[in-house]
Amino acid sequence: MTAKQPLTLTINSESHSISVEPRRTLADAIREDCGKTGTHIGCEHGVCGTCTVIIDGEPVRSCLMFAVQAGGKKIRTIEGLADGDKLHPMQQAFMDHHGLQCGFCTPGFLMLAVGVLEREPDISDNDLLDVLSSNLCRCTGYQGIVKAVRVAAKEMRAKL
Repeated sequence: MTAKQPLTLTINSESHSISVEPRRTLADAIREDCGKTGTHIGCEHGVCGTCTVIIDGEPVRSCLMFAVQAGGKKIRTIEGLADGDKLHPMQQAFMDHHGLQCGFCTPGFLMLAVGVLEREPDISDNDLLDVLSSNLCRCTGYQGIVKAVRVAAKEMRAKL
C-alpha cells in the first residue's frame, strides 16, 4: 500500500485538508474525503461526463484526475453554483425547461455548461451543441437540456 499524502483541496472557496493515496481520483476525494456528494461518479473512464467539475475555470472530468493534481487549484462543484437559496441561472433553467429527469447526469451537465459559458459567453449554438454532446444522459432525450442551456446562456450573457 502506498503511503497517504497530505493534501489541501479548495472546493467552492473552502479548504479541505485530507490525506490521500497518490492514485486516489479527484472524484473520490471530493465525494468521500470532502463530503461533496453532488459530484456523481458514472463510468469512471471519462466517457459520460457525470463527474464534471470546474477547475481553475475549466470543466474537467474528475474521474480522470488524481486528487494530488488538484492541490493549489480552485475547484468548483455543483454545491458551489447557487448563491445561498438563489439558484444559478443554469440550475433554474434546468428546472424550468425540464432539463432533468432522474437527475444523475445533471450535475455534470450543469458544470460543463457553466464552465464553458463563463469562459466563452458568445459561443455559437453549433459549438455549444458540440460541447454538450460530450456528456451522456439516459433519460431526457436531450431536448430539455439543450433548451435549458440556451435559455441560461442568454441570461448569463445579459449579466455580463
